[in-house]
Amino acid sequence: MAKTETFPWSPVDILETQDDMIMYLNAALEENEPELIAIVLADIAQAVGKSQIASDAGFSRERLEQLANEEPGFSNLLHVIKSLGLQLYATAAPGAG
Repeated sequence: MAKTETFPWSPVDILETQDDMIMYLNAALEENEPELIAIVLADIAQAVGKSQIASDAGFSRERLEQLANEEPGFSNLLHVIKSLGLQLYATAAPGAG
């Protein structure tokens, strides 16, 4: 049987434009899981540059990395989102009246 060859992959590798980042974050927001949102924000911050994003959000780089490993507070998420130059918007959920 032939061996399957695998390669390391990270979503950071494909986050090249702001539109890529927006689509990635929106997909995470649709899941309504704070931990997933924190991981996605950490990925986006890595793609942009963690040190700069952490500084813009008012965190140390280490604190920014910790947010991906815990359930972050909403305020922390908003700081990171703002430092990425993004905004959150609400829309009606599918099937909502």
